[in-house]
Amino acid sequence: MRLLALDVGDRRIGVAMSDPDGILASPLTTIERQAKDRSLEEILRIAEENDVAEIIVGIPYLMSGRVGPQARITMDYVDKLAQRTDLPIQRVDERLSSVQAERMLRQSGVRPSENKGKIDAAAAAILLQSYLDSNRDSIR
Repeated sequence: MRLLALDVGDRRIGVAMSDPDGILASPLTTIERQAKDRSLEEILRIAEENDVAEIIVGIPYLMSGRVGPQARITMDYVDKLAQRTDLPIQRVDERLSSVQAERMLRQSGVRPSENKGKIDAAAAAILLQSYLDSNRDSIR
């Protein structure tokens, strides 16, 4: 059972996917959001082509844990996605996942300033791996 994770931003959406056994998360791609945003269709296409069973979306809560403007924008986007699919969608706290992704890429020699898409996809993989690890018994 594959899971798909999304790190939703204003310009890009980082996408990650689990292996079929739901053990390991890997960055998959980045979806660019443009004036005529077709990102919902692209997400649903990826989910269908890969037999995804569940979608995990990172919500960027404030450090206090409250819902700020960016979290509200992301939650509204998730609501639109939920209207278009019957797949279960889990909202998870993604505070600092982009910071962690940027740090990991920098340590591997990738320049974050030149690879924003890689950061977004890596952030999605980090939040998905965290989800997989914390829900190991219930996923199988």
